[in-house]
Parts: sequence; structure tokens; C-alpha cells
Amino acid sequence: MDALWLALAFLLGLLSRHLGLPALVGYLAAGFALNAFGQQGSALLDHIAHAGVLLLLFSVGLKLRIKSLARPEVWAGGLLHLIISGVLLGLGFLAVVTLPAWQALVLATTLGFSSTVLAAKTLEEKVELRAFHGRLAIGILIIQDLAALALMAFAGAAAPSPWALLVLGLPLLRPLVTKILDWSGHDELLVLYGLALALVVGGLGFEHLGLSSELGALLLGVLLVGHPKASELARAVWSLKEVLLVGFFLQIGLMGWPSLVMLGGAGLLALLLPLKAALFFFILLAFRLRARTAFLSALALTSYSEFTLIVVKFMVGNGQLEPEWLVLLAIAVALSFVITAPVNRFAHALYERFEDRLTRFERPDHHPDEQPVSLGSTQILIIGMGDAGAAAYDFLKKRQNIPEEHKILMVSGIDSDFSKVERHLHEGRRVVYADAEDPGFWHRLRLEGIKAVILAMPDSEAKRIASRQLRRRGFEGLIGAISHYPEEESELKAAGADMTFLAFNEVGVGLAEHVWEALQKRMDQHTEEASI
Repeated sequence: MDALWLALAFLLGLLSRHLGLPALVGYLAAGFALNAFGQQGSALLDHIAHAGVLLLLFSVGLKLRIKSLARPEVWAGGLLHLIISGVLLGLGFLAVVTLPAWQALVLATTLGFSSTVLAAKTLEEKVELRAFHGRLAIGILIIQDLAALALMAFAGAAAPSPWALLVLGLPLLRPLVTKILDWSGHDELLVLYGLALALVVGGLGFEHLGLSSELGALLLGVLLVGHPKASELARAVWSLKEVLLVGFFLQIGLMGWPSLVMLGGAGLLALLLPLKAALFFFILLAFRLRARTAFLSALALTSYSEFTLIVVKFMVGNGQLEPEWLVLLAIAVALSFVITAPVNRFAHALYERFEDRLTRFERPDHHPDEQPVSLGSTQILIIGMGDAGAAAYDFLKKRQNIPEEHKILMVSGIDSDFSKVERHLHEGRRVVYADAEDPGFWHRLRLEGIKAVILAMPDSEAKRIASRQLRRRGFEGLIGAISHYPEEESELKAAGADMTFLAFNEVGVGLAEHVWEALQKRMDQHTEEASI
């Protein structure tokens, strides 16, 4: 029977994905459908759901950077949003439902959480996880995740045993834990080791000490932060975590069929999403962020969160809330995904459309990370310093050996990923941090002296935006863009690009050129040897 449930979850998840919605919407729908046919949860599904939650928290822990969370706009901005939205919604709950004040406040605060899964997926698909607004959104999400754990503890976790003090010695285990991580290689042993840390050591281990298994999974992830293989481990458990979370969303749907009252309540909560986004926008502006950063971060954080369901499910299990609340909030979370997922796909286009109105709210003094960049005497600008951009940069620098009249005086690159910028600087390339999708960047950039621009970003929308911005600023030089699909060519040229290069074709041509040159050298060598 559980296999049939998973098959239904797959079919409805596939339908949701085909409609441009997150697959999680389909999983919730599958749970509601099964409930309508009289199905109930099982012990196996409970274990799968719990494992998914633990792996989610373990993944959060692996990405926890204390330095990034110490920035005021992250910790203060995230907590300020939770406090304001919690108080306002809590007062609203008290006015319309009969709940103890503390339960209404906890319930309202959980609605201030944003979906880690949806935001991370959206930013990852658009290659914006390392952009300034992406790092800001992820930092706020981690603050919210920590707040969720605190709320679960406040809602009545089990009393810890005296042995719980052993947790204070957890950092002493780091050398052993990291050494085993090194021994685990890069294949299935790495995944199994991640499962053992999250589910056995963090989950069961902390439960035996009378502590939250969720807290244990998070702390075990934090224990590996900074290790060279931490990112690889996070990627290794990511897909497995998403598969196991299917059980969690199925379990939510199986808890009850929504009544008209629940649907109405979920609809009202969905109508509050613009207010949630607006609150994020104005709070971030108060920390001297520019309108674009605040807008893109706010859109990424607009949805309701799976952590809302985790906390409320915990309270339902303790008998503090009726199961109907979980069903209502599950529908609200699903509706928020339906609304915000498509909107986030067009986030940059939306900002371009409303830029004049949004920039009126900016403070005159900007955040240090958003100051304009200077490109000096650059003649060729490469935007996007990934593998393709770096290869183009190195090729152009080698052209310095050609005759003076054809010599390129200066090549520069820009990228919105700080880690890439630092790596390129270390390797001797002239690369600066900037976000080419930001219209404000183009307004402040002096284009005098630039003869050509190479667009090597992976996101097609980013390349179209950069092409349009260049032409709007009166740039008359060459614009060349790398495309990943044939249909991109016409779109890029319509946006202003002079030429496009299909990535896979160029790789094949480049490889053939290298082989041809090597073959010619060998043939010349053989000819010389034969003549001797």
C-alpha cells in the first residue's frame, strides 16, 4: 500500500512540476486524496517523514556560517520580521479564534517562517545562491530555522536527562568526525555517513539524552562546517532528503480532509502574502540595502514554510493544537507555493518594471557590499566568471603577445559570487564583485572605453537583462553571449546581442582545434625525422 501512495505522490508531483509549481504541492494533494478515500498513515510513513525532517535540519547545519549570520541585516532583520509579523498575526488570531495567548503567538510566529526548500531551489535554479541577495535570503532562512527549534523547545520538549550535559563536549568529537568524513570517499559511503550522523548520532542519540532529535541533527551538521567536504556532503544528502520529505507532506495530507472553513482560512492567509513581502522589503531597506536587493530577497522569502508544518505537527502531537490546524496550514503553505513560485521566476523582470517606484524608498547611504564598482581602463568586459568566462579571460590575456596595433589593453571580469571573485583574484585575474542583473549597476557603470562585452552567465534571463541594459545605456560595442540552447539565440539577439555561441558546439570545435594542432605538430615532427 505504501508503494501505491508513493506512486500517487510521484504522479501528482509530476503534474505540479508540469504546471510550473513545486512538486511539494502535488505531494500534499496526494495526501489529501488518499485521506478522501479513507486511507490513514502508517508507522513506515512516520519513520520516513521524521527522517526527512532530520536530514533537512542536518543540511541546514552544514550551511550554517556564524560569520554570515552575524551581519545585522541577517540576524536582526530576520528576528525583527518574526517579532512584528508574530505580534500582528497573534492579535488577529486572538480576535477570531479561541486559543491561549501563548499558543496563538507561537502559531502566528511560525507563519513568519519562509520556505527553505522553495527559496533554495529557486535561487539555485537561477544561479543566485552566492549573489548578495541570495546570501542574504539564505542567512535569514537559517535564523528562522533556529527560531523554529526554539519554538519547539518552548512548546514543551521532553525534559532532558542529566546525561544531556555530554552535549557540551560535542566539539571535542570534531577531529574524529571529520577524519571519518575524509575516509568516506565520494560515493555511497559518503551518503551513508551523512545518514548515520543525522539519523543515528544526532537523531536517536539526542533522543536518548532527552533532547530534541531535530536539535541533534542540526548540531551534527554544524560540527562539519568549514570542512572541505561539507558542501559535497550537503549535495549528497540533498536529493535523499527531498525524497524522504515526500513522506512528511503525504503524512500532513493524510491527517484530514479540508472543510470549507479550513479552505477559507487558508485563502485568507494566502491573501496576507503581499504584506509579508512588503514587511521584509521595508525592514531590509532600513539596514541601508538597496531597493533591488531588498525586493529580490523579499520575494524569495514570501512563501510560508515547511517548518511551519513541522512546528505545528509537534504541537499537535503534544495535544496543544487540534489536527485541523495542521490541515489548514498545510493548505496555506501549498497555496503560498502556488503563488510565489511563478512570481520568483520573473523577479528580475518585475523589478525592472517597478524600479522607479521602488528606488524612492531607498536610504541615501548604501550598504558597503553594494557600493558601485570601478572598471578602470577596461576594454573587454566578461560578465560571469565561471568556467567559460575564465577560459575566455585567459585566452584574451594570451593575446597580449600579438602586434601592438591589435593588442588588448585591459580585460576585466565581474561576478556576483564572492567565492569566485576571491579565487580569481588569487589566481591573478582582474575580477570585481558586481551583479549584472542589477539595473543600478548599469546606471553607475561608465561604459567609455569598453569595446566589447562577453556574457558568460549561466542564466538566460540574466544575459537578456544585461544585453538590454547595455543597449539602453547607449553601448555601441560588440556584445557576444554564450547560449546553452538553440532557441536562446533569437531571444538574445532581440535583447541586443550581436552574436551568440552555442556552448556545446563551441566545446566540440575547441576540442577539434586542439586535436588538429597536436596532429599537425606530430606530422611535422615525423616529416623532420624522415628528412634527417
